[in-house]
Amino acid sequence: MSVTPLSALEVAVLEEGVPPAKVLHDVAPFAAELENLGYHRIWYAEHHHSPAIGSFPPAVLTAHTAAVTSRIRVGSGGVLAPNHAPLMVAEQFATLAALHPGRIDLGIGRGPGTFDEATAKALRRGAGPATDTEYRSDIAATLSFLADEVAMGELPEPWLLASSTAGAALAAALGLPLAVAHHIRPDNTAAVVAEYRAAFTPSRWCARPRVLLCVMTVCAETEEEALALAAPMDVIHTGLLKGQAELPFPTPRNAAAHHFTDEERRTLAAIHAQQAVGTPATVAGRLVRLAEETGAEELMLTTPVAGLADRLRSFSLVKESYDAIGG
Repeated sequence: MSVTPLSALEVAVLEEGVPPAKVLHDVAPFAAELENLGYHRIWYAEHHHSPAIGSFPPAVLTAHTAAVTSRIRVGSGGVLAPNHAPLMVAEQFATLAALHPGRIDLGIGRGPGTFDEATAKALRRGAGPATDTEYRSDIAATLSFLADEVAMGELPEPWLLASSTAGAALAAALGLPLAVAHHIRPDNTAAVVAEYRAAFTPSRWCARPRVLLCVMTVCAETEEEALALAAPMDVIHTGLLKGQAELPFPTPRNAAAHHFTDEERRTLAAIHAQQAVGTPATVAGRLVRLAEETGAEELMLTTPVAGLADRLRSFSLVKESYDAIGG
C-alpha cells in the first residue's frame, strides 16, 4: 500500500517566557531534521501582532531554510495576498526559485493574518478588508508577474490556500493546486474538495487537480502525553471560540492548570477527533483515513507545540508509524 506524502506547516509558536529570537534560531534545525526524516515540504505561515505566533515573514524564513537544507521543498503557507503588492511577491519568490531551483513554493492566502484591526489596517495602508474582486485581481496579477519572471529560470510552484468553497472555486478557475485548511475549518473540507475537483480547469501551473490537506497533528508515545502537548493550543482555541482576544501561548504547566468547563472539554474532544491527536497508531490511522476520505495527494501537518524537542518527536513518531502502514 502506498501512502500519501507528508509535509509540514510551521507557525512559529511563541511560548510565554521564551524570547522570539529563540524561536527563530530553532527554524533551521527543525527544517534540517524534517528533511532527514523524509518530509516532502515545509511551509511558513504569515501572522502579525500576535502574542502566540511570531511575526516572521514567510519569504525570509523560506530563504533562511532553503539555504540550510538541500532536498526538502520550502515556501509560504501562505503569503497573504491583500497585504502585499503582487509584483513584489512575484519578484521575491522568483528570486528564491532561481537560487534554489526545484524547491520553492508560493502558497497564497487571503486572510489578514491578525485579529488586531489596527494592524490589519496598517498592513493595507488604511484600506479595509479586500473584496472578492480585489482578491481575485491580486492573485491573477501575482501569477502574471510570476510568469514574466521566467527569465530567472525555474519558477516557484504556486498554490492557493482555502477553507471555503469560494476559495476552492477560485483555485479551480485559475488552475492552481489547492491547499485546504482542514486544521481551521474541518467542517468545510468535503465541500471545498468537491467544488475544486468538479470545477478544475488545467493551466500552465497545474495540469490536473492537486489537493494538499493541512491537519493539526500532535503525537506522543501515550495518549496522555499527546493531550498534554495539545493543551496549550486547547487554551487558545477555547479563548477564540468565546470571542476573546488572542491569548499568549501558555506553557505546558500553565495549560495543565487551566480549568476547562465540561462544554469546553466536549468541544475540544470534537476538534481533536477531526484532526490527529494521540499515539502514533492513532495519528497515523487518522491521517490515512483523511487521505482516503478526501482523495488528498498530500498531507501537511501543523503541530502547535512550542518546545523544539517535543515538536520534532511528534513529527518523528508520525513519520515512522505512517510509513510503516505503507510497508
